[in-house]
Amino acid sequence: MSDLIHKIRSRPEFLLLLMAGAVPLSFATWQALLNNFAIERAAFSGAEIGILQSLREVPGFLAFTVVFLLFLLREQQIALISLILLGIGTAVTGFFPTVIGLYLTTVVMSIGFHYFETVQTSLSLQWIETERTAEVLGRIIAVGAFTSIVAFAVIWLAFDVMSLDFVTVYILGGSITAVIAVAAWLCFPQFPIRVRQRRQLILRKRYWLYYALTFLSGARRQIFIVFAGFLMVEKFGYSVAAISVLFLVNATLNMLFAARIGRVIGRVGERTALVFEYIGLVGVFVAYAFVNNAHLAAGLYIVDHFFFALAIAIKTYFQKIADPADIASSAGVSFTINHIAAVVLPAALGILWLTSPAAVFLVGAGLAGMSLLLSLNIPTHPARGNEVMLGHWGAGFGNTVRAVK
Repeated sequence: MSDLIHKIRSRPEFLLLLMAGAVPLSFATWQALLNNFAIERAAFSGAEIGILQSLREVPGFLAFTVVFLLFLLREQQIALISLILLGIGTAVTGFFPTVIGLYLTTVVMSIGFHYFETVQTSLSLQWIETERTAEVLGRIIAVGAFTSIVAFAVIWLAFDVMSLDFVTVYILGGSITAVIAVAAWLCFPQFPIRVRQRRQLILRKRYWLYYALTFLSGARRQIFIVFAGFLMVEKFGYSVAAISVLFLVNATLNMLFAARIGRVIGRVGERTALVFEYIGLVGVFVAYAFVNNAHLAAGLYIVDHFFFALAIAIKTYFQKIADPADIASSAGVSFTINHIAAVVLPAALGILWLTSPAAVFLVGAGLAGMSLLLSLNIPTHPARGNEVMLGHWGAGFGNTVRAVK
């Protein structure tokens, strides 16, 4: 038994999986209760919920600032503190049933969530061997999906069977996340980083393809998150229960197949995986634009979500081409790039939706098509100095567009 415990404590992969499992216990709770709590307790209208969602994305847009914390803390410490912040922000939400109160707790929760996601990506790419990264990232998704299912089940029991209130459920979800983070801090050693990370913001010309794929991925994901679910409700009249079933199906598929998808990416390579994903997404978005059958729409929603697991390939592509000292800084910068669309697209496409919902999904198809063309520029064997097939800008390893100290 002691040998097993020592083995677990000595491998950073287990810490990554534990932290990944802790996140949905808070975030899934916050997400599942948000609309009901906002309307029933905080008297939100559409205007307030729109402001809240914008505020929630601001920490993601500012994720690049995590690099400045490296002057004070190690990345492992930042990850665990962020988890604690996520847990606290969720746990206290029920005590603030006002507009300002919900804004403030959302910002606290979101800072913890987005900083953790940024650092988790960085640590995964630094701690895990290149040939195993895709599989481990798949396992991380699978563990998160499993605890999401647990969170949804507990929420259903809490409200429909035990008749608990919002305050109790928020405390339960948030406090478990915080306790897991504290336990991880106490039980795991500080794992070494192979290469000292640069403590400055860096944009390199030779990473341009990675930046472009990251931006387009964020843009497409916003269309899925904001408008695919909205289509299910507005056009096909899906109930809260029906939407919840779709969430559970998606989480179950991730739990069962994400690690396998990671292994497949490791075998076939990033170029093949991303080309397959983007061809599929073009078809899905075009089908969204013209679908008239509720069951077919549900199938598209599930397939759409399933394709996003292949986005692991973007991270492993970067791991192969990056200067190892750039990973922490680049994780923050790429998270910010990914969230640019989150700030701009929902409002812009929301206006377009009023005129033509189909046009919104055709925009998504266009974005997927652009990603497809870019993915064809990934070499079969990407590496430092072999980042792209065409457009070798800044081939020198030191060529930097901007560095902010």
